[in-house]
This record gives sequence, structure tokens and C-alpha cells, in this order.
Amino acid sequence: MKKYIVLLRGINVSGKNKIPMADLRTLLTSLGFKNVQTYIQSGNVILETTLEKEETCSKIKKGIQEKFGFDVPVLARTIKEWKKVIDNYPFSIENEKIVAFAFLNKKPENPNLEMSNLGEDKFKLNDDVVYLYCPSGFGKTKLTNNTLEKELNVIATTRNYKTTLKLLELAK
Repeated sequence: MKKYIVLLRGINVSGKNKIPMADLRTLLTSLGFKNVQTYIQSGNVILETTLEKEETCSKIKKGIQEKFGFDVPVLARTIKEWKKVIDNYPFSIENEKIVAFAFLNKKPENPNLEMSNLGEDKFKLNDDVVYLYCPSGFGKTKLTNNTLEKELNVIATTRNYKTTLKLLELAK
């Protein structure tokens, strides 16, 4: 069995794409995934399966579409990949509230991400993750999922430092 941390993009945000976590766990278990756990309401899942990552994401995406009636991007990482992302964070983690990770569904074909007028906010693209350091706060930064998706032609979903660490802890 392989263990994955799975991220759903854009569920339970501002009353849209509502999926109760109990219903999500039931759905994923009915799809054959084992030891399904969720963390908070924003689409964080830990599960075990014999499937590869792409198959896992595809099966979850299709299951959500059939059960709940909306299209949700799904990303997955192994525990080893998740730990590497955390270990490679390039900026200060002294203030955890301004630290985040934008997980991408693939390595961008054109990895040259150039953005101006960011103030003190910083980012670093590394393969399929964008490391974010946003002293201006995540409500004010220009480094949003939508911007990253548009600039890099990928799907992005962001998790803060606390959530990223907690998912690793739960997955171990």
C-alpha cells in the first residue's frame, strides 16, 4: 500500500463546493481507499491505496463529480515528497503565519515566474511547489492560486505552514 496526502482545490470556500468531511471519508472508503483521514474542512486527506498518484487523483476527482456534482482539482504527494517540500522551504519560518506552500499539479513547462510589485512578499518555484513568504498577509498578497495557475499554466492549491506540518504528522 502507498500512503498519500491528497489535496482538493476549492472546496468549502465561501459556501461553494460544499463537501462535509464525513461524507468525503465515506465516499473515499467506498471507492476502495484505506485508512482515510481528513484534516479541517479545506480538502486535506490522508489515505492508503495500491494505485499510483495519477490514478488516485483521477478516481477521487471522478467520485466527487458523480457524488457531489462538481469538478474539483485533486493533487497527491507521497509522504517522502511532502517531507522534502517542508525541508526545502527557502525563507525564514520565524513567523509561521506568513509561510505557505502552493502545491502544483505538475512541474510547469515554463518555470520562469516573474512578478513585480510584490512588496515584501517573496516566492520561489521549485519543481511542483511554489514556496510563499508573505509578510503582507495572504489576504493581500498577489501570490494567489489563481495568479500562479494563470502564470504557470498549472493547477495550484495553497496550504499554510501549520496545516502542511500537521498533515505530515498525521500521515506518519
